[in-house]
Amino acid sequence: MLADHVAELVPDATAGTLLADPQGHLHYAAASDETTKLLELLQLQKQDGPCVDAFHQRRPVSNTDLQSAAERWPQFAPHASAAGFRSVHAFPLQLREHVIGALGVFRTTSGSFGDTDSHIVQCLADVATSSLLYHRSIKHAEGLAQQLQTALNSRILIEQAKGAIAHAHHISGDEAFILLRAYARRTNQRLKDVARQAVTDPSTLPEIASGLR
Repeated sequence: MLADHVAELVPDATAGTLLADPQGHLHYAAASDETTKLLELLQLQKQDGPCVDAFHQRRPVSNTDLQSAAERWPQFAPHASAAGFRSVHAFPLQLREHVIGALGVFRTTSGSFGDTDSHIVQCLADVATSSLLYHRSIKHAEGLAQQLQTALNSRILIEQAKGAIAHAHHISGDEAFILLRAYARRTNQRLKDVARQAVTDPSTLPEIASGLR
């Protein structure tokens, strides 16, 4: 949506976006057309181009004439010119210290990128950045909650197994846990799997408690 909106709002332009993974490596995200997609992929492959610069330098690349950009981007500039583009612009997708990607704008006409156009594109980039960061924070929180719930479920299962073994053999909970852990190691199973077995299939309790003999 971001790439399409920019292409619609800016005259004679196409747009593409690159997004960074948690390790800070850029990946292709979207483009308003196939030619722009190829140019974005070229930037990733060669690590050469306006979006790569905007991301790493954390500042916009604006009003760059491709006819004179071959020295700056020896791989990107000739391909972009051959595709019919005359000028390029790139904006980091940034919110305070967080830089999560870059938005590239490719125009088939030369000349300056007006202040109004720059402001519009920057606003769209800022909104997209805020939305993406919010989405990532929600996903992160959901992931942590799921991990905590899984750990809690495992702990409850182990406590239930300890109680079952302790009751069956008249031993303490600590002694039951030692037996449970020893059996898991002896049979090369995960502790929670052995605990589930003890809770759901009481017939396994004598075997789990074989260390008492």
